[in-house]
Amino acid sequence: MWPQVMEKDNTSSFEGFILVGFSDRPQLELILFVIVLTFYLLTLLGNMTIILLSALDSQLHTPMYFFLANLSFLDMCFTTGSIPQILYNLWGPDKTISYLGCAIQLYFVLALGGVECVLLAVMAFDRYAAVCKPLHYTVIMHPRLCGQLASVAWLSGFGNSLIMAPQTLMLPRCGHRRVDHFLCEMPALIGMACVDTMNLEALAFALAIFIILVPLILILISYGYIARAVLRIKSAAGRRKAFNTCSSHLIVVSLFYGTIIYMYLQPANTYSQDQGKFLTLFYTIVTPSVNPLIYTLRNKDVKGAMKKMLGKGGAEI
Repeated sequence: MWPQVMEKDNTSSFEGFILVGFSDRPQLELILFVIVLTFYLLTLLGNMTIILLSALDSQLHTPMYFFLANLSFLDMCFTTGSIPQILYNLWGPDKTISYLGCAIQLYFVLALGGVECVLLAVMAFDRYAAVCKPLHYTVIMHPRLCGQLASVAWLSGFGNSLIMAPQTLMLPRCGHRRVDHFLCEMPALIGMACVDTMNLEALAFALAIFIILVPLILILISYGYIARAVLRIKSAAGRRKAFNTCSSHLIVVSLFYGTIIYMYLQPANTYSQDQGKFLTLFYTIVTPSVNPLIYTLRNKDVKGAMKKMLGKGGAEI
């Protein structure tokens, strides 16, 4: 009777997972710890600056900066939901994560990644309206529509994760606890399963079409119309202004979609763990930290707002 009870308790109380990460390369872990911590601090500083500027400067109370502030808030949430665990695992010998911690991490990584896909498409539509419909821009992108589009982005990402995260976590793993990754990420967790995962992969691919490919197609269509409108502008100054308006967003889209498509639109059996780890590092720490830099360096309004804020601060001192 007693052994049976013990066995039942052991199976019902799940111990969690071991995030292997780069534990086989301890010297690399120390280097990565410094790099990840540096990028994390830059992410927090840069995105917090964008949010503050968008809120405090009246000239930035426009749809473009409303969506940019959403993107900055999203990047802060995304990195804060994953990087502290990465830093903890890189710093010491303990590589464990509780089942609940893994579930929360998986849910938010999937959700916020999905939100960014849709939000980037919304931002592309905003640029299309600004370049192709300049006279009707304020009528088209009114505050209510902006709020609705932002809500669609957030609800789409969290809705997708609400479907995929439980399905991934409930896969039988036959006692396997070692995750060959430093995050509880869907491809790595699916790869641990000891059953056929074809149906789940098909579901993931179908949802990825709506969350990843459809927004990407809408972005490409928007920029097709934008390119046609820019080519019709006769003055070089006008073309340069229109290009500068859209170039920052295009760079961010390229960085984000280049990695996310590789990660989530391929079968799990072709998934390379080492490539996956470094790509995850890239879109987890690099992309969120360079987004504010891209928008700041290539945007006169943001640079002007920053100088104004720093000037006021200097004057008060």
